[in-house]
Order: sequence, then C-alpha cells, then structure tokens
Amino acid sequence: MAAKPYVVALEEHYHDPQIVAVAQFEGRANPELAKRLDDLGELRLKEMDAAGVDYQVLSLGAPATQRLPAESALQLARSVNDRLADVVRAHPKRFGAFAALPTTTDAKHAADELKRCVTELGFAGAMIHGLSNGVFLDDKRFWPIFERAQALDVPLYFHPAKPHQALIDAYFKDYLGKHPTLANAAWGFTIETATLGVRLVLSGVLDVYPKVKLILGHLGEGLPFFLWRINMALARDGKHAEGFREKFLRNFTITTSGFFSSNALDYCIKEIGLDRIMFSIDYPFVPNPPGTKWALEELKLPAADKEKLLNGNARRLLKLKV
Repeated sequence: MAAKPYVVALEEHYHDPQIVAVAQFEGRANPELAKRLDDLGELRLKEMDAAGVDYQVLSLGAPATQRLPAESALQLARSVNDRLADVVRAHPKRFGAFAALPTTTDAKHAADELKRCVTELGFAGAMIHGLSNGVFLDDKRFWPIFERAQALDVPLYFHPAKPHQALIDAYFKDYLGKHPTLANAAWGFTIETATLGVRLVLSGVLDVYPKVKLILGHLGEGLPFFLWRINMALARDGKHAEGFREKFLRNFTITTSGFFSSNALDYCIKEIGLDRIMFSIDYPFVPNPPGTKWALEELKLPAADKEKLLNGNARRLLKLKV
C-alpha cells in the first residue's frame, strides 16, 4: 500500500487574544469555532493528526490587522507576530507562519515588519485580509509592501474579510435574514476578493514589480474561470492590449481552501496549470476531514501530481524546510 502523501495546508487560521480584545473577529459567536481558533496546541494537533494534515501554515484570522487604528497597528502587529513565532518554535515540524502586517499605518512600516518576520522570525510570507480600513490594497500607498515582498521573494496571500458595508447593503441585505452567509463565504467574500485580484492586475503594481508572488484562496476566488472573458472584454475598445490573463498567470498562485470540487479543480488545472495550485483547508472554518478525504481518497490525480498539490508546490513557493 502506497504511503500517504505529506499534506501541507496553508490557509489555516487562529485568533490572537490581544487583537480579539480590540477588533471584531469573524467566527467567535460559535463557541466550538472560537475554541479551535484560540487553540495552537493540543486540540489543533489532535485534529490535524486525525485527518492526516502534517503541516499547517498559520495565519491570523480575518480581519486580522487590517482594521486597527493607525497609531497602534504597528505595535500590535509586532506583538502578534512575536507570539506566533513562539508557537512555530515550539512545533517547528508542524507549523509555519504568515505574518500579520500593519497596513493601516505607513506602508513602509508594514514592509519593514514583513522583512523582520521573514529574515528574523522565519515566516513564509504574509497574509492580508480584505480592505485596509476601507481601502483596496492596490492603492499606491501600499506599493512598498509589494516592493519588499518581491525583494524578499516571499508571497503575499490575499484573504477575504467582511466586505465593505456599502456592498453588503446594495447587494445582500434583502436576503441576509434567511441566508446570513451570503455576504461572506457564500458569495460576498468572493466578489470583494476577486475584485481586488482584478484591481491588482490593472493597477500597474505587477508591471513595476513583475516578480512579486501573490496567492488567492478558494480556487482563486473564481478568477481562473473568468480569465478568458476578462481578458477579451478589457481589449474590446482596441486601446488596451490583451495582457490581463498573462499577468494573472505570471504572478498568482491559488489554493483549494474551502473548495473541494474535483470538477472545479480540473478546470483550474487546465486553465492555469497544476504548478500554480496548492492544497489548503481553511481550518477551523472548514473542518479538516472533508478536505483531506477529498484530496487523499476522492481526487483522481496521478501520484506525482497529487504530491505537487499536497506539498510540492507549497514547499517550493514558501521555501518550506519540512
């Protein structure tokens, strides 16, 4: 019987008590979910072992540090990252980390914190959640973060948070009483994060920093399915060369977090290539067992391709030493 592939999951969240005290975190109304978000030891490792997850790259859950007051954001982010580094040092064979960046202060401070986390704490990159106090991250004020990420050769993972209230009011409020997740994981997260992905391509930041590495979860927030149409439609006026798809394929990698559809994955492989897809679960918002059962038992891929999906691509992109 073939040995189980090594499983790396890299959109796996936790909550930091200091940030919970000053920010409204998603998921804490559910006591079982809150218990798992607060645990970075026995319970988390037990559930990883039971489902066959060998290694998690940990990230502070949404909205993380993207809605903190500017005057306290840097100090709080540094404290969060230091505590997370202690967790990784306690379990180096089980945990890695994405940095929380203080995007609501001067972006140069956020860029410096990224450098500290990578060069001093050994983090794999950073995760940024949603808008930064209402501002999309393609805004030029944030470009020093992209410059530093390219220089360090580490990825920036763009993760959803609660969408802008104006979007919720315009698109979802009529249905939230019956379908409260419509504004978040069911559809709102995808709309806002996919829009950020489009804006990042159009903003010019990828022209200035062409080697920067970006990650989108949830099978790329749907963008792989729309690459052809977006590319075609943007070129309709005859003034803009078709380049959207090319830039997306060059700079973005996607993950399977919370999206365990074999048919959808098959399309993404055909559209962007397996080398740009990594396995993730979205623990604890999504339990581990459905993710690993799908990937290890149900997914029909050649063994070498499954190894790439489950660990090889993540080891390469994040430079993991496990």
